[in-house]
Amino acid sequence: MAYKKIAFVASDSQEAQDALLILCDRYAATPPDQADVIVALGGDGQMLQTIHQFMGRNIPIYGMNRGSLGFLMNEYSEDGLIERLQKAEITTLNPLRMRATNMRGQTFEGLAINEVSLLRSTRQAAKIRITIDGRPRLEELNCDGVLVATPAGSTAYNLSAHGPILPIKAGVLALTPISAFRPRRWRGALLPKNAVVLFEILERDKRPVSAVADMLEVRKVGMVEVSMAEDITVPILFDAGHDLDERILMEQFTD
Repeated sequence: MAYKKIAFVASDSQEAQDALLILCDRYAATPPDQADVIVALGGDGQMLQTIHQFMGRNIPIYGMNRGSLGFLMNEYSEDGLIERLQKAEITTLNPLRMRATNMRGQTFEGLAINEVSLLRSTRQAAKIRITIDGRPRLEELNCDGVLVATPAGSTAYNLSAHGPILPIKAGVLALTPISAFRPRRWRGALLPKNAVVLFEILERDKRPVSAVADMLEVRKVGMVEVSMAEDITVPILFDAGHDLDERILMEQFTD
């Protein structure tokens, strides 16, 4: 596909800002609201921020690594950008939708590309009941937290919590405990991508929990519902031969 109107966005780091000036001058940058494609400069944090900024516009986003982490980014180069964009492969992602209700009864909604995580807020472990598609599956999980990860996010926090790496087209979500105390041997579960997961916080006054969906954090939650937002699509561009499928596969064969 030919991308004639390119917009550039960058993180606040000096490295990214320097690249922004060079690329905007070299490729005649277009304002984001008129662009065919967005080029994000920075690390994965900047990529996630850019995705959220343009979520719902169905505009492809191509990241170039000018940060410390870059799993969602392509290698940086000032040369041949037009040709790289034309040859790039599209990976379409669906975010998770989080609906979190706090102890005051207020409900907040957020979207997450990588995962929705619940984390204890004090020295005491959280106690959480897990219901899937209206059916209770775990009456009480005593833990530091629990998360639901997309395939795109399975190599992020989920992997650090010893969750499984998921191929992009696997059609499943990872439900992964964080430092589970009881039941000790529960290591999580794989769920169909259309599953609706409900977390209920037990002893919520004594054991407060926060819920996080990318940039949104809700403190002292009482109930959190997580489902795939299949009505929202996010097109991300990767250099040919280095798409997200390949990166996730490679992650399973590296230290």
